Amino acid sequence: MANIFGSLLANGYHVAILGLDWSGKTSVLYRLKLDEYVNTVPTISFNTEKIKCKTGSAKGTTFKFWDAGGAEKLRPLWKSYARAADGIVFVVDSTDKDRMDEARCELFKVTQLQETKGVPVLLIANKQDLREAVGLGFIEDALSIAELRAQQRTVQIVSGCALTGEGFEDVLGILGEMIEKHRKLLKQQKKKGR
Repeated sequence: MANIFGSLLANGYHVAILGLDWSGKTSVLYRLKLDEYVNTVPTISFNTEKIKCKTGSAKGTTFKFWDAGGAEKLRPLWKSYARAADGIVFVVDSTDKDRMDEARCELFKVTQLQETKGVPVLLIANKQDLREAVGLGFIEDALSIAELRAQQRTVQIVSGCALTGEGFEDVLGILGEMIEKHRKLLKQQKKKGR
């Protein structure tokens, strides 16, 4: 897998899309790719899509997304998808208050790996169109985002709805800026280390 990912890094960004089952990861992926809602089924293993951004601050940038299944038995595989990632998109179901603690645990497991040290995380609070959706403040607290940021990790949260497309206007632009900022930081650290 490392060889596949290594060749992608030269031509764009490698991004792992992660999150619990039923959070809407695959719907988010196809919203970003096609700018329309695609009715999906639970991901059994993974999906991969290459998306060339056509607008905004990331125009012309190619993103290679690896959408890993979120079922509990598949989560140990997340390490394989995230280990060479330039960025991680973590999708949360904003209506599923009962599983926020589980989502926090899984987010911390993947971000505490040596292979993902410092990799920026874009958290997408999906399903914000639904009446029972909780706000970004609730999600930020429930997922202990302040703790991740205290570990010198870039984390940004966007509110959205994969069904309607609301909130997805510049997700790729935001993600691209986060990744570029991280790459510049890594270059500066290398220069200082010489």
